[in-house]
Amino acid sequence: MMNNTGRKKKGLLLTIVLLAAIMIISILLDLSWASNPLSLKEVLDALIGQGTWANNIIVNTINAPRVVFGVFVGAALGVTGGVMQAVFRNPLASPYLLGLSSGASLGAAIAIVFSIPLIPLAIAQPVLAFVFCLGTMFLVYMLSRVGGNVRTETLILAGVAISSLISAAVSFLTYIAPSERMGDIVFWTMGSLSKVNWEEMAFAIPIITVGIILMLAQSKNLNAMMLGDSHAMDLGVDVRKVRLFLLIISSIVVAAAVAFVGAIGFIGLVIPHIFRLLLGPDNRIILPLSTFGGAAFILLCDYVAHVVAPLYGVMPIGVVTAFVGAPFFIYLLSRKRSEVGW
Repeated sequence: MMNNTGRKKKGLLLTIVLLAAIMIISILLDLSWASNPLSLKEVLDALIGQGTWANNIIVNTINAPRVVFGVFVGAALGVTGGVMQAVFRNPLASPYLLGLSSGASLGAAIAIVFSIPLIPLAIAQPVLAFVFCLGTMFLVYMLSRVGGNVRTETLILAGVAISSLISAAVSFLTYIAPSERMGDIVFWTMGSLSKVNWEEMAFAIPIITVGIILMLAQSKNLNAMMLGDSHAMDLGVDVRKVRLFLLIISSIVVAAAVAFVGAIGFIGLVIPHIFRLLLGPDNRIILPLSTFGGAAFILLCDYVAHVVAPLYGVMPIGVVTAFVGAPFFIYLLSRKRSEVGW
């Protein structure tokens, strides 16, 4: 028993150290990106205001907003993925399970196709994406209520149905959109950190930060809920209230994250699974690690998106997250398949 506990502690410590190293490397790499990549010294000099004029512009004006918000977006998607998997006791759950991504995409598509008088697209698009994302969650939840109760299976089915319906609406808007706007819709649905600015972050980051703290505070209750609703209630957990609370907070956090950068997929699915396969099912460990793991992963993918095909510009980050994350996840799952249990 002691040996097993010691191995777990060593594994956790090693994971934390490696994750911290990957996080630092990811931040520095993404800050260094330019047509001629900057050296580590040039990046550090620019961060403290002692770089050349050009390097200061590259690091602090062009790259820093993308990197800072990437940290919060990745953290938001990572932790909400872990929460959704625990709430639904479903290994396929992700932040977009309830159609949140489709709802945000519909709001953005409406703003792009139908110009709103006196409101610029830079404001209308994230606002409508945020509103439609939250509206989708409440619609799914209301459709799932039966006699005052909401079953997780019904929520999932309602989410899939609503997501399919909304995706069809987005496809229709893409079809009827003028050619110069069609590309904007497609690019938004694949995600990008490139257009975010400090003013948008001032709105989104507080929401994401508070939401992550509230979700982490429910780790113990999530551990109980993964045993089943009846067992959780025996342990004193008000399952219905906790589930509704987490669904609302998760939706708000995801809405704030994707409203400005588009629907970046796969992070919330793969990151919590990686830590769960490596360290076990304890959400008190999985959720904090998923927060930082999601941040590190999205920055690595953003760097790859900038350097992998320079002749074609910056690749949509959602494409990179799938290309990078899926093979690694498949490899890890094949090595640990006997340890996977729900």
